[in-house]
This record gives sequence, structure tokens and C-alpha cells, in this order.
Amino acid sequence: MRRYDRQIILTEMGIEGQQKLQQSSVLIVGAGGLGCPLLLYLAGAGIGHIGVIDDDVVDETNLHRQVLYHMADIGKSKATTAAEKLLLLNPYVNFKPYPYRLTIENATELFAQYDLIVDGSDNFATRYLVNDTCVALNKSLVFGSIFQFEGQVSVFNYKGSPDYRSLYPEPPPKEEVPNCGESGVIGTLPGIIGSIMANEVIKIICGFGEVLSGKLLTFNTLNNETLIFNFYSEFKKPEFPVIKNLVNEIQSGDAIELTISDLETWNDAETNYQLVDVREPYEYEEYNIGGINIPVYSLNTHISQLLEHPILVFCCSSGIRSKIAVNLLRKDFHGEIYTLIAPMSQ
Repeated sequence: MRRYDRQIILTEMGIEGQQKLQQSSVLIVGAGGLGCPLLLYLAGAGIGHIGVIDDDVVDETNLHRQVLYHMADIGKSKATTAAEKLLLLNPYVNFKPYPYRLTIENATELFAQYDLIVDGSDNFATRYLVNDTCVALNKSLVFGSIFQFEGQVSVFNYKGSPDYRSLYPEPPPKEEVPNCGESGVIGTLPGIIGSIMANEVIKIICGFGEVLSGKLLTFNTLNNETLIFNFYSEFKKPEFPVIKNLVNEIQSGDAIELTISDLETWNDAETNYQLVDVREPYEYEEYNIGGINIPVYSLNTHISQLLEHPILVFCCSSGIRSKIAVNLLRKDFHGEIYTLIAPMSQ
């Protein structure tokens, strides 16, 4: 009561809200610029279980903005070091560090253990992996990003709201992607954006306030301009079913990859296989190479249909959703299962 007194006395929070925080579990992807303020404020708020995944180590160039770390931490694992420091802040929180990279093979099993996912990563590959895994498991996602003097915050996949791909369907070309090392970032920006993200987490868990669901908040530190763009009405998708039976049956492992040439050879040999396009229906309608369209988040409703085929080949735009589909079905499907590595683009 004494530790959390100043937020418990808020009418919107109260004892009930504090108990919700204590009973919740949140996974933070990235222990860098955004992850540091996120972790500090969520630990201070009394989130019961906090996981943090990051395979990076502390570098001297991090210290102007990654406020959890000190000179003595240079060279140490960010995830492990963050957990140790946060335990000093709040010993009543259960911290779980994952000092390794988030991959297609471990994302589904890891995310299934947490109520809410928060993406503070700094690269597009991880962002799309985080998003697609959250969609597959029907997990809400709090998202943030920073660049030079401007940051963004949104909440995706919350109670049927749009996901990250609704706003950004595909990642930009690699040659057009800048990074902090090349473009720079003002040290205060991740503190501002990370704090807003932490605030969204608390609101979601406690159930008060207006969540940034279907909305994108941008903040510019040069002129203090704050804008909120509403994209829910334009990109709204129907609510999708929760994957209930597969969450506890996930297995990791590399999917066997095929090329378009392999499929052509199979077609010439009249091989009995089923091509499954796991993209969104609108993506399938815009362009496809055949097969049936079952978005990755609806696979659980089509299991009986898929089990009728001896060979399944999953395809999508980048390969991420295809590999998530493989991980979700690997336990139940006893035939041959593949992913198509060729991009689904015109």
C-alpha cells in the first residue's frame, strides 16, 4: 500500500487496478532506448511479471539515451543487466531476461507466456516478426519507434483493431532504411516515447482511459508538435478468432524451404500438395500465385481442411507469416510441410 500509494489513490486505479498490474505479465522486446524507460516505469508501477528479450550488449554510444546503464555496464548483456538493476528498484516484481535474439523459431512459444507484448525494437525485421506473431496468438501489441527528433506510438491488435501491417503492409527496401548510427537520435526522445508506451500498457491492463488503438501518435521534439492519426475506420478488419488449442503445442525448428522452380517441378510431376497463402484477403486479391487463402490468424478454424492434404506449402510476402504457420501446425500435421521462399510480389 505504501509503495503504490500515489497511484492507488487515483479513482481510475484503486486497489483493483493495482491488483490487475500485479497479476499481469508483459514482454518487452528490446532493452535499448525505448526499452529502458519502459522497463523502469513498468517495474515502478508494479507489473507482476516482466520479460525482456535482447541479444545486444551495452556500448558506450548507448549511454546518452539508454538510462538504465552505466559506464561499468559496457560489454554486458542488456537484458541481464536490465533485470538486475530493475530488481533493485522493485524486488516484488518477477523479472525474466532473455539474452538472445528473437527469431521465427522462438517467438511463438515465448509470446504465448505473456499477456501483453511491447515492441521497442529498432529494426523492421523484428517489428514484422513481433506483429505477425501477436496476430497469430491474438496478443495485443504496444508499439513505439524513434528517428532523430520524432517518435511514434500505437496499439495494435487490441480487441479486433488493426495490426501493424494495416498501417505498414510491407517493410521498405533495405537501402532506404536508416538507423541511429547513421542518422542519430536526440537522447530525450526515447524517454518521451517509452513513457507514453508504458502509459498505454498500464491503461490496457487496468482498463481505464482511451487506448491508442487504431490511432498513431507522433511527437516532434523540435517543435513539441503532437499529432494523432486515426486509421481504424480506413483499415478496420473483422475480429478474428483466438488460437486456443495450438498455443501450448508449439514446436520450434527450421521449416523446409521451397522455390517457385520446385513448385513447377511438382506441378509437372502432378505432386499432390496444397498451396496455402497466409496473407490478408486484400493482399491475396491484389496478387497471388494460386492456392487457397487462409490468413495465419485463422488457421485454427481450418485445421480439419488442412489435415486432408499429404503436403502443405505456406506462402506470404516475406516468409515470416509462413514460418509462423509452420510452427503453429507442426504438432498436428503429420505430413510434409514447407514454406515458399520466393516473395509474393508482382
